[in-house]
Amino acid sequence: MMIVKLSIRQKTATLACITAVACSLSLAIGQRLIPQSLLSALVMYLLTGDRPTTLFAFFRTLPRDFNAAVCFTKMNLNLYRLEKRKMTVVKIFEEVAAKRPSKVALLMDDQRLTFGEVKQLSDRVASYFHSKGFSKGDTVALMMETRTEYPCIWLGLAKLGVVTALINTNLRRETLRHSIAVANSKAIIVSSELAEAVAEVTDQEGVKGLPIFLYGNEHSSESSKNDQLPEADNLRQALDNVPSVDLSALWDDVSPRDKLVYIYTSGTTGMPKAAVITNSRFIMMGTGCYYMLALRDDDIIYNALPLYHSAGGMVGIGSVLLCGLTAALRKKFSASNFYPDCIKYNCTVAQYIGEICRFVLTTPPKPTDTQHKVRMMFGNGLRPQIWTQFVSRFSISQIAEFYGSTEGNSNLMNLDNTVGAVGFVPAFARTFYPVTLVKCEEETGEIVRGSDGFCIRCKPGEPGVFVGKINLKNALSSFVGYADKTASEKKVLRDVFSKGDMFFNSGDILVADLFGYYYFKDRTGDTFRWRGENVATSEVEGVITNIVGLKDCAVYGVDIPGTEGKAGMAAIVDSEGKLDLEQLGAGIRGSLPPYARPLFIRVLSEVPMTTTFKLKKRDLQLEGYDINKIKDPIYFLQGNGSYSRFSTEAHATVTSGKGKF
Repeated sequence: MMIVKLSIRQKTATLACITAVACSLSLAIGQRLIPQSLLSALVMYLLTGDRPTTLFAFFRTLPRDFNAAVCFTKMNLNLYRLEKRKMTVVKIFEEVAAKRPSKVALLMDDQRLTFGEVKQLSDRVASYFHSKGFSKGDTVALMMETRTEYPCIWLGLAKLGVVTALINTNLRRETLRHSIAVANSKAIIVSSELAEAVAEVTDQEGVKGLPIFLYGNEHSSESSKNDQLPEADNLRQALDNVPSVDLSALWDDVSPRDKLVYIYTSGTTGMPKAAVITNSRFIMMGTGCYYMLALRDDDIIYNALPLYHSAGGMVGIGSVLLCGLTAALRKKFSASNFYPDCIKYNCTVAQYIGEICRFVLTTPPKPTDTQHKVRMMFGNGLRPQIWTQFVSRFSISQIAEFYGSTEGNSNLMNLDNTVGAVGFVPAFARTFYPVTLVKCEEETGEIVRGSDGFCIRCKPGEPGVFVGKINLKNALSSFVGYADKTASEKKVLRDVFSKGDMFFNSGDILVADLFGYYYFKDRTGDTFRWRGENVATSEVEGVITNIVGLKDCAVYGVDIPGTEGKAGMAAIVDSEGKLDLEQLGAGIRGSLPPYARPLFIRVLSEVPMTTTFKLKKRDLQLEGYDINKIKDPIYFLQGNGSYSRFSTEAHATVTSGKGKF
């Protein structure tokens, strides 16, 4: 590493330059956005005695940090102005639509919705549900596959102050029932493709008796009744005939801190948790990428992600509704059509999750690989192992990897193409963006505290749990939590570095280097990520236990070379040899969405217990699926949903990184 040694005179001159820049920024944005302590932080950062590596890191990253500071300042200026005006998502959208009513907002297949048409449809939704008696504070569950009308529906409900629970379309039976009930839903809106799934839970607690509104694929010519949901109202037909009513007085009554939507996230409790998304948080997420990535007003974003998730539904749709950009949607992701779609819609920016990049990379090379106009892709989960290969093959100028969670206050973004990094935070920036890593037990993820009772900050190169200080007065640092207050409290760390402080516990283990870059390492707890979805192991364990009638079952994630996330593996104790694999496969297919189905099944003859009578999940996870070391039989998920013995050939394919999952 290059060593930079500065004389006192050089230090003084450099400090004067940095101070001038900081003062200029402070004058430009006001003291409320960048605290005065920034200057003292810069002084401390520069004048650190004779620590040349720290000084080298500072100067090495100065261009990066200056660019980030400018973007961060613009974002905060916008948030400050909007908050001062008490703007909500609806109010911002109304201004955007008024400025560009003829501009296309949403594209999908042959459909085109302009901003004016989005406004009209959302107005009709608001008028209709207002006539049905829905009002501020009510919750309506929305279970609908991706279509241009999707954001129009929840936007229309937001005009009444009604909160929309965005239901994962993969959920079925008990998990679906729970998701509807936990949000205290007063009604359900469901698309015709998913009517059967809702019909399965209409007679269950928390769902029984709720009015159901069915949104079909055709207009008034569609039958007013549905075989699965005969009592449902035909919402699409009703919206065609609803009169236009001025409801602006109702949305004027909504504040930035009021709830907008619920977005579900899986946790260690085994059931999805409804994360509370307020107007201010949606605005922060929806406008954040626009300013941090310096997106252009004429950008068209390719968004093939589910709209019930934060990436597709908040970041992607937010840039449309709040910033006036155009988004091209796709009902279901297709690797072979990814760049052809980008060409079709003239997209200049595209969203991804790690699995999307891997799937696209496995498609045969073709001319469309580089015939598109996409200059930038942003998202999360792009594995470092395929990063360079991906950008080289598809000629992508910038990859903007980011890190964050739906409900969390700790977000990072990689703005300078550093391979593998999920983002960066300069050391001096901790003063006004207080996120950090704290030491933890490597095996359990339990946070370690020092002799004084406080947490211990990690040094560069030390893995630790990523945490962010909670400031309820700031949209960037606030933590609203979940509909379940008990679940919210579990994510809050108290007395972290001083008595009375509060930090959000991400549950993720990251590692940072000397330059302030952060790299994702692992997830703590009983949750892992597969196919872009969070999988709660206790939920899968409960399903399997009910199917096979066995008392002991452990589910955990295992690494597969060249694949983002962790594949599910279930270890089932079957000391009597009565496990019926056909019954198990059928039960799993009927009860779990595809991403939650274990790829591997390990059948145990003995029970590896801890002293607290728990299965030694950590030991099982470390052993993985290596048939050369494990004597227990292992079974592998087939394309038809059944399980067959994991062969030597299959093991070789999986470990080589050439398998398709």
